[in-house]
Amino acid sequence: MSFDLPRNVILPVDAVDIRLDPGPHPFAVDNAEAIAENWQREIAAKPALFDGMVVLLSQLAYRDNRLVGRCHAVNYSTFMLWRKRRENSGAEHAYAHAVLAAGDNALVAIRMGSHTVNAGRVYFAAGSFEPIDFRDGQVDVDFNMIREVREETGLDLSDAPRGKRYHVLSTASGTVMFRRFHETAPAEEIARRISAFVATEAEPEIEGPVIIRHAADLPDGLAPHMKPLVEWHFAGVD
Repeated sequence: MSFDLPRNVILPVDAVDIRLDPGPHPFAVDNAEAIAENWQREIAAKPALFDGMVVLLSQLAYRDNRLVGRCHAVNYSTFMLWRKRRENSGAEHAYAHAVLAAGDNALVAIRMGSHTVNAGRVYFAAGSFEPIDFRDGQVDVDFNMIREVREETGLDLSDAPRGKRYHVLSTASGTVMFRRFHETAPAEEIARRISAFVATEAEPEIEGPVIIRHAADLPDGLAPHMKPLVEWHFAGVD
């Protein structure tokens, strides 16, 4: 198992080749009892948690502007224990962000709902890769981005213009792949649409939208990985 990519630096990515291995992740096999015990504690604290399927990496490398990796489907309960034991676990987490840029160049992020694991955190609408995000065993990053944005905000980015390539930022806590998606409406209008959608949801995942207007406009609760992405956007990189 290997993870071979620079940390804490934004890198351009022209292709993503992350494959879904049908076998179990060794972390899930080796920690089955601890996973079950930890899950009981997690749902006691947050009963709304759902033990669905996500993926964890067992390999990821950056070569010639390409991301190449292998991952395995695991229960969310496995992911929750991994969060506590990630160091030297033989597993890592990757996810994707649609960097939503409004017509006035402001960014529109979201604040997570109080019943979620990341309650109060601010980042771009996103979620872990799931088996549904894979086509013929290979991850479809844009499908994941568009699906998660639609589920959390009600916005459909299927036809939105997007950046010519992905970028990636890998830290000790995870690896985020991101791409700029452009909306013509100003940020206030996009935020209004998101708020209207949230108001119709019985159990919305998010508390609501958060507008970021410049590189120093860092809201309370901003996830640590977001500051470099905000600076990247307002620097005009693509």
